[in-house]
Amino acid sequence: MRALTHLNKYFYKYRYRLFLGMLWVTLSNLFAIFPAQSVRIVIDLIKENIATYKLFDGSKLNSALYHFLGITILYFSVIIIGLALLRGFFMYMMRQSLIVMSRLVEYDLKNEIFNHYQTLGMNFFRQINTGDLMARISEDVGRVRMYIGPAVMYSVNLAVTFIIVLWAMFSVSAKLSFWVLIPLPFLSYSIFYVNTIINKRSDVIQSKLSDLTTFVQEAFSGIRVLKAFAREKASQKDFYTETEEYKKKQLHLAKVEALFFPLMFFLTGFSSIITILVGGLMVINGEITIGNIAEFIIYINMLTWPVASLGWVSSLIQRADASQKRINEFLFTKPEIISTSIETFNFNHKIEFRNVSYTYPEKILASIKNISFTINKGTHFGILGSTGSGKTTLLNLILRLIDATEGEILIDDNNLKNINLKAYKKQIGYVPQDVFLFSDTISNNIILGVESLPLNAKTIVEQAAQNASLSENIESFANKYETVLGERGVTLSGGQKQRVAIARAFVKNPDILIFDDCLSALDTKTEATILNNIKSIGANKTVITVSHRASSLKNCDYVIVLNEGTVIEEGTHDTLINNRGVYFDVFEKQIISEFTLT
Repeated sequence: MRALTHLNKYFYKYRYRLFLGMLWVTLSNLFAIFPAQSVRIVIDLIKENIATYKLFDGSKLNSALYHFLGITILYFSVIIIGLALLRGFFMYMMRQSLIVMSRLVEYDLKNEIFNHYQTLGMNFFRQINTGDLMARISEDVGRVRMYIGPAVMYSVNLAVTFIIVLWAMFSVSAKLSFWVLIPLPFLSYSIFYVNTIINKRSDVIQSKLSDLTTFVQEAFSGIRVLKAFAREKASQKDFYTETEEYKKKQLHLAKVEALFFPLMFFLTGFSSIITILVGGLMVINGEITIGNIAEFIIYINMLTWPVASLGWVSSLIQRADASQKRINEFLFTKPEIISTSIETFNFNHKIEFRNVSYTYPEKILASIKNISFTINKGTHFGILGSTGSGKTTLLNLILRLIDATEGEILIDDNNLKNINLKAYKKQIGYVPQDVFLFSDTISNNIILGVESLPLNAKTIVEQAAQNASLSENIESFANKYETVLGERGVTLSGGQKQRVAIARAFVKNPDILIFDDCLSALDTKTEATILNNIKSIGANKTVITVSHRASSLKNCDYVIVLNEGTVIEEGTHDTLINNRGVYFDVFEKQIISEFTLT
C-alpha cells in the first residue's frame, strides 16, 4: 500500500469528516446491538409467562396477564423501531461523512492530476497516448475513490462491529460464540477468492471495452474515409468481432458473479444452523435461554456483511493501490519546462539564437543544428523550409514548449529560461500548423487566449475576424459568431479553421505574432489579403512567419532557409532572389505553378 500513502494528505485535509464518520459508524452499530437484546428480553419474557397464562386460562388474572404481555411486546416493538430509525439516521450521517469525503478527495485528486498534466512538457505528450492519460484521470481515480470511501467505511464498520458484537456475544456465552464464529473466516476467504477472480476478469473486460471504444471512435471519426472506400460492411464485420469477444468475457464474468451471493448465504445459513443446534443443546442443559438463540442469530446477521466485505475491501485496496501506482507514475514525473521567475516581462529589443541545437528524446539525429540568428523587434522575420527541415521545432523553442539541448535563446539579452514564462507567452499570438478548435462557439474559440475582455469585446472579435478574412464566412452562418462548432471544428473547412486560429492570434493584440505554415489551406487571393492585413496591423509588432512557400515570405524583412535542421541561406527577399539559390528555385517553381493553374 505504499502508493496509497500519497493520499494521506487528503485524509489529513478532511480529518474532521473522517473522525465524524468513525463516530457515526460506532453509534450506528451500538443502536444495532440494542434491538437484539430487546428481542431476547421479549422472547424470554413470553416463554416465562406462557405457562402462567395457560394455568389461569379463563380467569381475570389471565386477562390481566394477556394485557401485560401485549403492552410489553408493544413497548419493546416501539423501542426496536425507534432504535432502527436511529441506526438508519447514523448510517446516513456515516455515508454523508465518509462517502462525501471520498467524492471531495476524488475532486481534488482529479484537479491535481489535470494541473500536473498541464505543467508537463511537449515531449511527455509525444510519448504518452491520450487514452492512457484519460484512463488515469477517470478510471484509476475512480478506483482510488472506492478505497477512500467504501473501503475505509467498511473497514471501520468491520472493526467497530466486531468489537461491539463480539463483546455482546461473549458476555452471553463464550462457548456458543466460538461455535458461531467457525464459518466466518471461510466466508471471508471465499468472498476474497471470488472477488479476486471477478476483479481480474473485470480488468480484462475494462481493457476490452477500451479497445471497443477506441474502435468505435476511430470508425465515426473516419466515417468519410469508410464511406469513400465503401468499407461499411468490413467495418461492421470488424465491429461484430470486437463485440463478440467483449460478450464472451462478460459472460465469463457473469458466471463467477453468480457464485457470490449463493456462497455468502450458504455460509451465513451454516452459522445460523450451528447457532440453533449448539444453542438448542445449551438451552436443554440450562446454560442459555431461547431468547439468547434469537439474539445470536441477529448478531450473526450483523457480522455477515462486515465479514463478507473483508474480502471485497481487500480487493478494492489492491485495485486502488495498482491504480495509484499508475497515477503516481505521472504525478512524480518532473516538468521539463520550469519558470522560476515571477518578475513582469515586456519585450523591448530582440530575440536571439546563439548556436542552438535540439534533439528529440526518442531520436538520435538533431532536429536543428547549431543555428544562430537575431530577430529585432518590429521586424517581419521569415523561415522557409520543406517538411522535416526543423521549422516547427524552431518555433517550439521560441515559444519555450521545449528547451534547447545546446546553445541558448536570449530575449532582450536575457536567457529565455530565466524569464517569467506566463508573462512572456501573454505577449505572443501563435497560429499552429495543426489548428485545434474546441466544441464551442466561434466567438469563444477566437477569444481563447484573452484573459479579461474589454467592454467592446464584440467589436474586437469582429475586427479580428475581418483581419483574418473570415467575417464574410461567419456572417453566412445562421447564428453568426454564436455558431457552435462540432468536435475539433468539424463544422468548418480547413481554410476556415486556419482563419479562426489567425483571428485568435490577432484578438490578443500581442507584441509577437507567430505563424507556423498556417496559410497552406488558403487560396492565393485570401493569402494575399491576410498577408497585407498582417503587414498593416503588425507595423510595430514582431512577426515570425514559417512557410514552405516562398510567396508567403516576400513581405518579410529577413528570411532564413532551413534544410535538414541547418540554415543554408539567409537575407532579404530581394537578396535571396538575386543569389539564385534554394530560395530562388522554390519561388520560381511556385510562380510557374500558379501561372500554369491560372
